[in-house]
Amino acid sequence: MALDQSFVGRSYPPTDPYEVGREKIREFAEAVGDANPAYTDPEAAKALGHPDVIAPPTFVFAITYKAAGQVVQDPQLGLDYSRVVHGDQKFAYTRPVRAGDRLTVTSTIETIKTMAGNEILDIRGEVHDEAGEHVVTAWTKLVARPADSADSAGSEEGKA
Repeated sequence: MALDQSFVGRSYPPTDPYEVGREKIREFAEAVGDANPAYTDPEAAKALGHPDVIAPPTFVFAITYKAAGQVVQDPQLGLDYSRVVHGDQKFAYTRPVRAGDRLTVTSTIETIKTMAGNEILDIRGEVHDEAGEHVVTAWTKLVARPADSADSAGSEEGKA
C-alpha cells in the first residue's frame, strides 16, 4: 500500500519532556567511543563556556527517533514498519544539548516519495527546551522496501 501523500506537512503533538541527565550523556559518550571531557567533566564543559556537561552531537537521535514513532505508528499513513530501514540522519544545532535540559520534540512529515520501488519518508524533528527555545532540528529518512514476490513465495514453500 502506498503512503498517503496528503500527510506531507502533517505535524504531530510535541512529546512529553525528556530530561537529559549527566549519566545518560556519559553512557552515550562511552558507547560511541568519544572521550571528549566536555561530555563527562562539568569543569571541562564550564571551561568551554557551557553551564554543565554537553552531549555528543548524535545523542539527540535517541529522542528524535522515538518521537518519529508517532509518525511510524500512525495507521492512516500506511507505513509497513517491517519493511523499513534507516536511510539517513542529519542535525542542525542552535546550541548543544546540556545536562539538565528538558526537551520536547515535534515531528513533521517533510516529504514522501517513491524511488526505485522504495517509499522514502523524511521526518523533521524540532527539539525545544522547556523555555520553548530551539535546540536542534533532526531529519530522519526512512526507506520502506517494496513487498516482492520472493517474500511471498518464500512463505508459501512450507505449505506444499
